[in-house]
Amino acid sequence: MTETPVDETAPAPEPEAPASAAPRRTRAVLWAVARWTAAVVVCGGVGAGTAAGITALDRHEVPGLATESDGRWEYPVLRLPALPADRLRPYTDGNEGEVHHADLRELLLPAPTGATPDPKLKGGFVSTDAYLSLYGKEFRAELKRSLADSTLRHIAARGWTAPDGTRTTVHLLRFSSVAYAESYEDVALQVDAADGPLALPDGVEDVVLENFTDDVDVPDTSLHAFHEKKPYGPEQTSWAYVQAGDTLALITLTRKGEVPAVPFQQTVTLQNQLLG
Repeated sequence: MTETPVDETAPAPEPEAPASAAPRRTRAVLWAVARWTAAVVVCGGVGAGTAAGITALDRHEVPGLATESDGRWEYPVLRLPALPADRLRPYTDGNEGEVHHADLRELLLPAPTGATPDPKLKGGFVSTDAYLSLYGKEFRAELKRSLADSTLRHIAARGWTAPDGTRTTVHLLRFSSVAYAESYEDVALQVDAADGPLALPDGVEDVVLENFTDDVDVPDTSLHAFHEKKPYGPEQTSWAYVQAGDTLALITLTRKGEVPAVPFQQTVTLQNQLLG
């Protein structure tokens, strides 16, 4: 996979080399995440009509990895959508509310090359109940009450299945303010709890905190990632939350046997960059 050219390039700072990982997440895997998440390219000004491309390094440029394959998925060049006239991107002067004015559906990560799209999650808006179906039944009622109190505006979602059988879903929840997005993440989901988040995906009973998040450097956003703790059933689930201004992303990967580390980290990081 080669780097895709764009009109003008202004590489963003790359994440620093990661620290030692848990046995399941090797140093080589984390090096891949730190290096291929490469550049965010901004074309034109900061206001309406700007776009960005997120590209990746060639495999031979990643230290300690074989050139033939490191397990990553091949994503298309990612571009930030154009903004309505006189609207600013979040985290820029004049947008103190950190509002994403772009169409929420256009901020969804596209499916990688070779993946089969989920016919129910085509990149459009979905219902609250469809989103809540990702969680265990014991959590849904309370989460639904929290969302009703939080002035949730929209939920957009996309899903796909990779050739290796890994199923991925990405849900973006846009709230009426940063405060409501943060409150839902911190109070209802409790993603930062010492023993793991309060609300767990359907079928998940125990959780392990992922450590690659420390090596993903997207300013003004927060990232929490988890994987299902052994022993589990025939499938494993890994999931992550990205809170960026008024928007909260939930990225979920499920696969028979074990969720592959590199695609999970890659997918989470790229979605984080799209929102950051």
